[in-house]
Amino acid sequence: MVFTDTHTHLYLDEFSNDIDIVIENAFFNNVKRLFFPAINSKYSSSMFNLQKKYPENIFLMSGLHPCYVGKDFSDEISLVQNILKNNHIVAIGEIGIDLYWDKSNLSMQTKAFEMQIEIANNNHLPIVIHCRESFDEIYNVLINNKPLNGGVFHCFSGDLEQANKIIELDMKLGIGGVVTFKNGKIDKFLNQIDIKNIVLETDSPYLSPAPLRGKRNQSANIKIIAEKLCDIYNLSLNEIAKITTHNSKEVFKV
Repeated sequence: MVFTDTHTHLYLDEFSNDIDIVIENAFFNNVKRLFFPAINSKYSSSMFNLQKKYPENIFLMSGLHPCYVGKDFSDEISLVQNILKNNHIVAIGEIGIDLYWDKSNLSMQTKAFEMQIEIANNNHLPIVIHCRESFDEIYNVLINNKPLNGGVFHCFSGDLEQANKIIELDMKLGIGGVVTFKNGKIDKFLNQIDIKNIVLETDSPYLSPAPLRGKRNQSANIKIIAEKLCDIYNLSLNEIAKITTHNSKEVFKV
């Protein structure tokens, strides 16, 4: 049985004191494929160092997170492209629009998002989307700048109509801790979505699943999320692992 965590930030400072223990704990819980989305260039070295240490288990993305889009975003996106030239990168992400923290720079966020979709298309890569209070804005960008190689709508927490719109764009839904939340809502309709459209993620160190909310999340907690999907889809844990890992392979080609 092999689980895949398609979205985990194990390279962040929150894991600096015990990263090897965290990774070994993931392996112990059969979470043996770890995908690292980028935030900005500050963390590139940490990402590459971990990937070199666990080359069979860690897969890297390149991208500029919308919360880090500033006046110098063109320089950061140039670095995204440079990373692609000399490294094995499996996706462009995480990219998108975030209107929870800052609505004033929507035009810059949109431009950075569009530029990175173009990079992904030019390099035959999928994208991983960050969306917070910005579904309509992101959907409009995707309609006008269609990702040609699919991808993942990270941390999906929308409604059934939004889910179907994403799937129609050949994107998969990243399902994480939200599915276990009492007021997360997505567990009420997820069984209406074919499981072939779902991948698992933790977004570690954020969004710990119940009953661990408020604690540092880690990739081993994929098992808790998977157990919730067992109830939703009436499938065994082994079946959830097999299907969702297969789905991740369809997206990332590894």
